[in-house]
Amino acid sequence: MKTAQDIIIRPVITEKSMDGLQEGKYTFKVAKDATKPEIKKAVEKLFGVDVAKVTTMNVKGKMKRVGRYEGMTAAWKKAIVTLTPDSKAIEFFEGMY
Repeated sequence: MKTAQDIIIRPVITEKSMDGLQEGKYTFKVAKDATKPEIKKAVEKLFGVDVAKVTTMNVKGKMKRVGRYEGMTAAWKKAIVTLTPDSKAIEFFEGMY
């Protein structure tokens, strides 16, 4: 049984993800095998908010070079969580935008 901490790995802090905060959209890096209902329950449990919608996408790894050595960055899964209009904001992101 996966816990909420196993599903939500970390928040994604980028310019694009910060633009979504005004609309109640929060971006997280999640476990590769996590489903949308699992992500919804995990965010509601961890932050005490009401989730309206979860959108997920798989982010492919990129080719990187260090000197003459080539390799790939790790592939990962991203979830964009939209909160209901009457839900409170997630405190972790307060003051970032």
